[in-house]
Amino acid sequence: MRYASQTTVPIERSKGEIERLLSRYGASKFAHGWDHEKAIVMFHAHDRMIRFTLPFPEKKDFSVTSGGRARRSEKVTEQAWERACRQRWRALCLVIKAKLEAVESGIAEFETEFLSYVVLPNGSTVAEWLSPQIADVYAKGRLPKMLTD
Repeated sequence: MRYASQTTVPIERSKGEIERLLSRYGASKFAHGWDHEKAIVMFHAHDRMIRFTLPFPEKKDFSVTSGGRARRSEKVTEQAWERACRQRWRALCLVIKAKLEAVESGIAEFETEFLSYVVLPNGSTVAEWLSPQIADVYAKGRLPKMLTD
C-alpha cells in the first residue's frame, strides 16, 4: 500500500505545509504551479534553486477498478483520481520534510540531499542533465574521457 493512499488531506493543505516547512528551514523563495500533466514546486535555499516536478496520474487509469472492472460512473473515476493526486502531494511533502530534516540533523549535506533537483543555468535540473549521460556510461560500459585528456 502506498504512503497516504487513503488520505483526505486536501492538496491545498499539503502545499501550505510544504511552504511552511521551507520557510521554517530557511528557504528564501517559494513558488508552485501546475498544468494538466504535472505540478511544479520550486524554492531557493543554500544559494541554490531547487525544483520538484510532481507528475499527475492519468485520469483514464482510474476508469477501471484494480480488479479490471469498469467503474460505474464518471464521479467514481474522478474521486479515485483526486485521491491519487492527494496521495502524491502528501508523498512530496514527506520527501521534502525528510530531506530538510536530514540536513538540519547533520545526517546529510544540503547539496547532496537535493542534488538531483538543483536547477542549472539552462533551466534543467541536475538529474535531467545527468541521467542521459549515466545511461550512456552504462550502455558503453566505461566512463567518458575527461575533458583534460
